Amino acid sequence: MAKGVKVAVIGGVFAVMVGGAGYGAYNVVSALGGDGGGSARSGPPSSDEVRETTEEFFAAWEKGDATAAASHTNNSSAAGTLFTAYGDAAHIGDVEITPGATSGASVPFTVKAEVSYEGTTKPLSYKSKLTVVRGETSGRALVDWEPSVVHPELKDGDTLVTEKSETPQIEAVGPDGDVLSKEKYPSLGPVLATLRERYGSKAGGTPGVELAVRHTTREVPDTPLLTLTEGEPGKLRTTLSASVQAAAEKAVKRYGESSVVAVQPSSGKVLAVANNRKDGFNAAFQGRVAPGSTMKIITAAMLIDNGVASMNGPAPCPDTATWQSQTFKNLTGMKANPSATLANTFMRSCNTGFVKLVDEKPLTDSSLTEEAEKRFGLGQDNWQTGVVTFDGSVPASGGPDRAANAIGQGQVQMNPLNMASVTATAITGEFRQPYLVAFDLDDREPATAEGLPQGTANQLKQMMRLTATQGTAVAAMSGLGGDIGAKTGSAEVDGQTTSNSWFTGFRNDVAAAAMTEEGGHGGDAAGPIVADVLRAGG
Repeated sequence: MAKGVKVAVIGGVFAVMVGGAGYGAYNVVSALGGDGGGSARSGPPSSDEVRETTEEFFAAWEKGDATAAASHTNNSSAAGTLFTAYGDAAHIGDVEITPGATSGASVPFTVKAEVSYEGTTKPLSYKSKLTVVRGETSGRALVDWEPSVVHPELKDGDTLVTEKSETPQIEAVGPDGDVLSKEKYPSLGPVLATLRERYGSKAGGTPGVELAVRHTTREVPDTPLLTLTEGEPGKLRTTLSASVQAAAEKAVKRYGESSVVAVQPSSGKVLAVANNRKDGFNAAFQGRVAPGSTMKIITAAMLIDNGVASMNGPAPCPDTATWQSQTFKNLTGMKANPSATLANTFMRSCNTGFVKLVDEKPLTDSSLTEEAEKRFGLGQDNWQTGVVTFDGSVPASGGPDRAANAIGQGQVQMNPLNMASVTATAITGEFRQPYLVAFDLDDREPATAEGLPQGTANQLKQMMRLTATQGTAVAAMSGLGGDIGAKTGSAEVDGQTTSNSWFTGFRNDVAAAAMTEEGGHGGDAAGPIVADVLRAGG
């Protein structure tokens, strides 16, 4: 949105904040010090204090008195700045606040107001909540300051503005002309915001006037909250399939903190991206976490390409394997198989079988990195999808991390976009950089990689087929027809009691990958998500 737009201040907006030191930290159990003389009160605020504090806070807010409203919080400096912007920059006035039923020190409430700009006024309504705590130094009952108290979309450092938008709105459409809106497909919110920021001026529309959240970093697009004056949306054609996107949206709702991506192996087109996360982060495209045993697709490719193993060659699976003083184990209950082939070790996801092979010549500390970069196009920070992405990281590692990397732990980092692309490369032999909008729209140059020898790709595809029909992915892939294959994974993360669930698979000309934080084994949570997406797209 445009900066530096000057307009007249309307009636009923917040006064400019003056002075006022913040109340600082708080302690809901006890407090020392106080206002003026006398002893400060301690302990949790009483019900009367909660009521009185919220009444005074709401009254000041309704009057547009930024300083007074901020004085009832435990961070008057930050609160005053935001409340001043609420009236001055966002032009929000005629505020009416209706509290809901109090639960302890927590108070939900509804805000009804008006946004006025250059002669246009629109109603604004939203719900929020606050918590009353005991001020640590003052002993007063105070509103525990969070920007989300003012509006639920606000985070630290954000502010509110009403002005003419920098870029026109877009109407994103799929290949068949289906409109892809944030309202119908909530996961697309951050994706569509970025597409608008990058391509709004290229899509042929005209800008309107909006109330929006302006984020701390200008690399993150404004989040529109209310349109006062309609512009003319420009039409932006994307690769997203409405049917696959709908399936992805529904699938991630199965489990919290889940993300999934689907791509078309024959073209690199992104067919769907969905997240179900409390923080709203687009982990599907920008996550950076260990991928667990889904990484064994790349590791198996490295072993085959370097002549260390082949699909039907030996890859024994012992109970344990020690690499430079670190002992690796398999999943509980997995039986050792000293006569296992690489295909058997792959489809059972035997960690020790892969660890035993990473010491073979001619492999070095950088062999896995070279395989990931040269064959799969990963780790070079050069993907041009049309939005911001993390392109995977497979650093050259010595010591125990060389073996840990091979089984998707150690220093390896991926996200579902990366692993969907890995599957696409594995089954076609060609790396086609995933993308959301046409490259010629802004003359982007797609990332390139050598891809895989066809013999390697044939073996990887067959091992993934076996995994889906006889191995660890059977339960998740059950009932899917067509040409199917998969790889499961679980990744241990420090501080978590349960591993992250990973799964990637293909069905005909669709590849998908999913991750669920603390979802357990790959087939338990991420597997059903991927299967649902493949069912819709394959």
